[in-house]
Amino acid sequence: MKIKYRIGVMPGPWPAGPDGRDFFWRFVDLCERTDIDSVWFNERLSAPQPVLDPLTAMAAVAARTRRLKFGPSVLVTPFRPPVLLARELATIDYLSGGRMLPAFGVGVEHEREFRAAGVPFKERGRRTDEAIAIMRRCWAEDEVTFAGEFWQLEHVTVLPRPVQQPFPVWIGGNSEAAMRRAGRLGDGWIPSFITPEQFRIGVEKTQAFAAAADRDVPADHFGALVYCCFAPDPATARATALPFIPRARVDDPMLAQCAAFGPPEVLAERLEQYVRGGGSKFIVRPMCPPAQMLDQLARVAQEVVPLFHAR
Repeated sequence: MKIKYRIGVMPGPWPAGPDGRDFFWRFVDLCERTDIDSVWFNERLSAPQPVLDPLTAMAAVAARTRRLKFGPSVLVTPFRPPVLLARELATIDYLSGGRMLPAFGVGVEHEREFRAAGVPFKERGRRTDEAIAIMRRCWAEDEVTFAGEFWQLEHVTVLPRPVQQPFPVWIGGNSEAAMRRAGRLGDGWIPSFITPEQFRIGVEKTQAFAAAADRDVPADHFGALVYCCFAPDPATARATALPFIPRARVDDPMLAQCAAFGPPEVLAERLEQYVRGGGSKFIVRPMCPPAQMLDQLARVAQEVVPLFHAR
């Protein structure tokens, strides 16, 4: 297989108030006119800072652009009924001409968000597995009847179908359960806050889980989300980024191994470490004050993307 290396981006801290709307369109336009492959939006049901709803944001990107791909990193799958989610994703892929990159996960460890969504926290994994199985069938079959633990379908048809057939299903998460889910149900695996060595082991485990399920995850469907911040020296870059990094999810030793702080060549070398572990698809997320975000994204496009897309 010929491996294609691609780099997408996720915006970091979002400006508050009306400035956020202008920032969104400037961000999308910058990505569309450069060689950035895709834009990604994370999902939080409740957050102290502005976080765009990913489905709405992706629909806006689809309407604004002609080249750029887009995806959620990741949709918290248990929050939504799977037939409704299958329809929403299929419609966006249809209207965009096949530029959607759907990615799914169980969500972060915030039980209050699941209570707010009316979903039992302990059921999130089983609900995600069942939802993925239902959505796959809805995207491929003329009529779906399904009797599961959480949902029952009788002669359900989802039209229009996605342009992409089969519709690729990426799985997020760095736990072994996520690797197992990617192997059994997914077409790709893209974790975050994972060291290059842990990533290498995860790729091997995911492929083993796929083989045990008599499936195959394509070799070019592995990647990672990498936090970064550009500055002439690593110490300055790290100090700039730290206020915007969710410290509950990553400690200092882990951050030193999975993020990239310093000039752009530090990010390029970090991505190379993941490449050596089997990665080829990356989401780069600059963590810096919003006023610096577009400049940092432009540097990603100019100084890092060409090194990988030209392969």
